Amino acid sequence: MLTYDKEITFDKFVRWLGYGLLVVGIFLLLSYLSRVLLPFAVGWLMAYLLFPIVKFVQYKVRVGSRVLSIIITLVVVASLMSFVLWLIIPPMIDQFAKLGHLVTNYIQRAANIDSIPEAIRQWTENNREGIERFLKSPEFSQGLRDAIPNMFRVLGKTANIIISIVGSLIALLYMFFILKDYEYLTKAWIKIFPKRSRPFWTELASDAERELNNYIRGQGTVALIMGILFCIGFTIIDFPMAIGLGILIGIMDLVPYLHTLALLPTVMLSLMKAADTGQNFWIILLSALAVFAIVQVIIDMIVTPKVMGHAMGLNPAILLLSLSVWGALLGFIGLIIALPLTTLLMAYYQRYVTREEEDTSPTPDSST
Repeated sequence: MLTYDKEITFDKFVRWLGYGLLVVGIFLLLSYLSRVLLPFAVGWLMAYLLFPIVKFVQYKVRVGSRVLSIIITLVVVASLMSFVLWLIIPPMIDQFAKLGHLVTNYIQRAANIDSIPEAIRQWTENNREGIERFLKSPEFSQGLRDAIPNMFRVLGKTANIIISIVGSLIALLYMFFILKDYEYLTKAWIKIFPKRSRPFWTELASDAERELNNYIRGQGTVALIMGILFCIGFTIIDFPMAIGLGILIGIMDLVPYLHTLALLPTVMLSLMKAADTGQNFWIILLSALAVFAIVQVIIDMIVTPKVMGHAMGLNPAILLLSLSVWGALLGFIGLIIALPLTTLLMAYYQRYVTREEEDTSPTPDSST
């Protein structure tokens, strides 16, 4: 029979009920203020990722000034990002320009016309009466009335884009000021808790930071290996934008399985190559999909279990299960937090529920 060492009194019950209501209230408040807190959270994450570089520039390079170190770091990071975009965007623009030229030539050959604008003007003059009749018809008026709400929706989405840009600028400001006083802020936040509970929150923050470091290091390694494999695979099959597309896929894989969105530009590039060279479209597309399949098998069966299993301390089966479970529960966000959260939950379950650390601790020798 289970027995409890401490009696559950009414005062203790009320106190724990108050703690529970406080936690629920905090979650509701965070949900209500999520739009306001999101730029701050993004700024803190960016500061967390950039702080090692800022620290290196300030103390190893001996710049001295924290503000100047931040500026140098941002310039270096922006230069690297610009270089990566230079490897991706110009070839993509060239491919789309080539596609536009091929489509124009195809239309001209199919319709037996020399100039598309001239053909449009000629068609408009020949069908002027029908066009005027359609513009005066009730169907056109009704379609226009139906289209007006959609226009306002487009304007609303445009406003959301502007708000997102402003939010990004605010996040950059947060990042700058957090980096400026990073050491103080990372130590001062613990003062919001009562002194008796500070050791627990300090330990929790330390464990969370350790697991996040392990996750970022492991996922970065997996993304790097995936990008290299795709560059090699696309180069072997002579696929358009082989290096740029491989780099793009590697960057997208910093978030697990986000690289699958690269299938859409892969289809478009296959179509462009088929139209440009006259090769069979399906052969080109199947070759690219074969590269996707082979690389994915290598990453899922070899790289991810080895790298992430070592970095996070998880068995490969548990690793794949955690991605599936958290992805099903929280969707895209679940894939991001799955591995560090699973590791943290397992560590605290062993520490506070099964108490394995206490069981495995050495016992004093009774003979002494």
